Amino acid sequence: MIELIAKTPCADILPCKVGEMELSEVEPGLMTTLAPYAGQEQALSELLGEAHGLRWPAPNRSHSKAGARIAWFGRTMALLTGVQPDAALAEHAALTDQSDGWAVVRLEGVQGDDVLARLCPVDLRPAVFKRGHTVRCELKHMSASITRLGPKTLQIMVFRSLAETLVEDMKTAMEAVAARG
Repeated sequence: MIELIAKTPCADILPCKVGEMELSEVEPGLMTTLAPYAGQEQALSELLGEAHGLRWPAPNRSHSKAGARIAWFGRTMALLTGVQPDAALAEHAALTDQSDGWAVVRLEGVQGDDVLARLCPVDLRPAVFKRGHTVRCELKHMSASITRLGPKTLQIMVFRSLAETLVEDMKTAMEAVAARG
């Protein structure tokens, strides 16, 4: 009988270092989308604060505390990562486990913004896209979520089935930026 082995989306293809930039896989733990029921936004935000020390994120923003992160994930939707959502949240929102559906990578290095400038139509320079900012956008031809974690650190998420394509596109862009000097 064949034994199946669970693998992360980028298990055999990352990490990758090009010049001063490094692309590595992130294990985000539990990932749950929260979609508030009509009229329940305020109650959900208050409960998030009590249960996880987080507040409902404004559009294009994220917050983190003690290993938990909540990020804006689209119109009236947020993504909670790193913690098991408090069961009481289900009274105010639809909770959907996304844990196996996404490939999550971290791009580190001063030229990371130049790499992503080749792949997506959003200004991600630290002066504009500050720590805690997040955006859902197209990355080359894939739907992605990008969050700034620090001045030289970006987190990029795409659907799990596109992990190999993401790494290939990122590596090509990293090599082009590094070749510039």
